[in-house]
Order: sequence, then structure tokens, then C-alpha cells
Amino acid sequence: MSRPLLQLALDHTRLVDAQRDVSLLKNHVDIVEAGTILCLTEGLGAVKALRDQCPEKIIVADWKVADAGETLAQQAFDAGANWMTIICAAPLATIEKGHAVALARGGEIQIELFGNWTLNDARDWYRVGVRQAIYHRGRDAQASGQQWGEVDLARMKALSDIGLELSITGGITPADLPLFKDIRVKAFIAGRALAGASDPAQVAAEFHAQIRAIWGEQ
Repeated sequence: MSRPLLQLALDHTRLVDAQRDVSLLKNHVDIVEAGTILCLTEGLGAVKALRDQCPEKIIVADWKVADAGETLAQQAFDAGANWMTIICAAPLATIEKGHAVALARGGEIQIELFGNWTLNDARDWYRVGVRQAIYHRGRDAQASGQQWGEVDLARMKALSDIGLELSITGGITPADLPLFKDIRVKAFIAGRALAGASDPAQVAAEFHAQIRAIWGEQ
């Protein structure tokens, strides 16, 4: 398995605040995400601004698309995104159309795993060409005290066995990373753990140190 990347999630309500945190962290992360909240409040301009600020980074448009996959993918990739998210509840046709646009633009689609989905759904996503999914412990689940458990890890392993690479998010800290050593991890996504830290660069360094310790230097 390749070494996981580190992703900065920006779920700010103002672009200027997101850009401030990017200026502190862009040299310490691999991926910069225009989060759903940021995109809803700032629109396509958020993706364009982050692309301008981070010309060498992978940029994610976390739109959680549910319909109009072709049109929204065209907009996301034209704005400078490398990856775009589609919610797992979207029809397979939406996923196929979004993936076709991503493929033509040299980008990728990520399936956001929220709510109800099955491994048969995952096999369908893989069959049409999608290779990434996001395993998410949501804000409300975190607030209710839900922890990463054996059920989560078993589902992640099953998705990995299908061939999907997982980005893992939901209150992730460096101390959590050993839980996922047997999973095909594409990236660890951190928002408040990075942007909300008193020393964001130090926390990023701790993430990278843990990743190297578990997955090596490759």
C-alpha cells in the first residue's frame, strides 16, 4: 500500500478565514479541500481561490453531488479541482457521468459514504471506474461520542478488498492512525485538528511522522 497523504479540510464560512489557514499549512499538507460549508457560502470562487493559492497541491471540491453529475463535475474541474465528491446516495448514472468528466480532465471522483450504502453499491462504483471513497464519521456522530470501532474497521477493510482507496475523516488525530494500518488509505483528512491547533505546523508534522512510522517512506 502506498503512503497515505494528509488533507486539510476547510469548512469555514468565510473564504478569507480559509485562506488564512491555508497560508499557515499549505507547505505542510498534500491536499487542500474546499469543504462543503465553504463551497455553499462562497460558491465556485472558493475552489478557484484555493487553486490560485496552492498551484501545486491537489484541490478537492467537496460538493457531495447528488444529481447533475456531468454539469457539476465540469464546473468543479474547470474551477481548478483535481477531485470532486459525490454522495453515496446518488444514482449510479450520476456517478458515471461525473466520473467520465473527471477522467477526461485528469481528475478523480470520490464517493462520500454517509448514511446507508452497501458493499454491492461499492462494487458498482468500482465497476464504473471510481477508485476512491471517503469514510466519514460525521460532526453529529462525533458530538454524540461515537468512537471508531470494529464495525468501522471491518467495513473499511471490505471496501479496501474491493479495491477502493479510502480517505478517512471525522475528528482524526495522529494518535488514531495506527487503527487503520491494514486499510488501503488514500488520505487522512483533518480540519479542526490542524486549523484549530495552537501550532498547526507541529500537528501536521506529527501526522506525517505517524504516517511514516506505520506506512514507511515510500
